[in-house]
Amino acid sequence: MEESLRERKKRETRQRIADMAMGLFLQRGFDNVTVAEVARAADVSVNTVFNYFRTKEDLFLDRSQDVEDLLARVVRERRPGETVVEALRRDFFDSLASGDWRYGMHEGVDLFARRVRESPSLSARLLEVGYRREEQLAHALADEVDADPDDLTPWLVSAQVCAVIRTLTRHFAVRRMAGEETERILADVRERAERAFDLLERGIGDYALRWDAPATRPASGNRPSPAPAE
Repeated sequence: MEESLRERKKRETRQRIADMAMGLFLQRGFDNVTVAEVARAADVSVNTVFNYFRTKEDLFLDRSQDVEDLLARVVRERRPGETVVEALRRDFFDSLASGDWRYGMHEGVDLFARRVRESPSLSARLLEVGYRREEQLAHALADEVDADPDDLTPWLVSAQVCAVIRTLTRHFAVRRMAGEETERILADVRERAERAFDLLERGIGDYALRWDAPATRPASGNRPSPAPAE
């Protein structure tokens, strides 16, 4: 359906407020900017800001709903004959190729991450976003396989998928905060992500198998090398 003029103006107003807020937050720090200052910058009233955003944290995390919905949406919209892991792998690598923000691997994420770390309230909200993303993915998986209500498998799969995504995203952000170039990090992340999705696809298997004694553990890899021929 076509967007009405009123809906378009509301969407544009919301975006303008969010953009102004993010600019101020990134420049000065989340806790150093008031909602009143955001309202003045966006040329609206404080009441108007709160009509669009329930809390100050919502101003910073204005795309949180998209983040929460992302993995569940990818699962529900996957292609015919495509597994869940295949769909998530494809979407993840598509985002890297296009420079899209949805997995947190883009220019500017280092400053975003710093501002989150500086603010306890933002850190707590981001944890909530992660919990809801995992919950939504679990529900989507349960719906896809028509799982019984007491079946933990969708929740276990969701937890593993979200852990992989979270770890890759954090790895990228930490290296950007250390000053590394984006393209260099992305080249490494692509290799690490292939390995990560392979683990999801094939199962963890005998990874981290405990050996009888430290001396018998292989120097690298998950399996011991074959014994040399006599």
